[in-house]
Amino acid sequence: MKVLSINVSLPREVTGQGKTFSTGIFKIPVEGRIKVHSLGLEGDGQADLENHGGIHKAVYSYPFEHYEYWAGELGRNDFSFGQFGENLTISGWLEDGVHIGDMFRIGEVLLEISQPRVPCYKLAVKMNLPEFPKHFAASGRIGFYLRVLAPGEIGAGDAMERVKIDSRGVTVREMMDVMYFKRHNEEIMRKAITIPALTPSWRDELKQRLGMEAVTNQS
Repeated sequence: MKVLSINVSLPREVTGQGKTFSTGIFKIPVEGRIKVHSLGLEGDGQADLENHGGIHKAVYSYPFEHYEYWAGELGRNDFSFGQFGENLTISGWLEDGVHIGDMFRIGEVLLEISQPRVPCYKLAVKMNLPEFPKHFAASGRIGFYLRVLAPGEIGAGDAMERVKIDSRGVTVREMMDVMYFKRHNEEIMRKAITIPALTPSWRDELKQRLGMEAVTNQS
């Protein structure tokens, strides 16, 4: 279980789907060690701060195991690290084996899973496939966002050690399912709202579905 590549990009203007917009999805690998702070990786940035980035989505990780799946599914061999807009291309930790609230140590850095990744049209432009975000989400091969609990430096090749498993046991895949595909799974919803690590806006939505009062509008 380790980090295979660290990928960053500052926002830039691109054209796709009939419009021009700013995006930081075109991540490229970096060499050496890089600093990680509460808002993400040094040299990285997001254009749409309402839906990306911030303390709850500071670092996005994606399992390298899925690269082979998408290569076969799409009939492509042009993938490189950072292909899906991830900051960390990792190995060994998949969506059905990790949980919201699990903590990981990479080098000096302590991280905590906050939510699955929800793809948008910018991923469609990156992949040059208009319908790709729908397939990406439905596949469950979506990766996950991490909150930075302790800053420091990391580098490609560092071990990614899980140091805490959240006791509620809501996997990343289950979290994605209950938000978008199995929206009436009350058992998972009730577990999820008790996880402190869950992104506040997601907790609020689940509380509203359950008829409970939402307490915050943070994203």
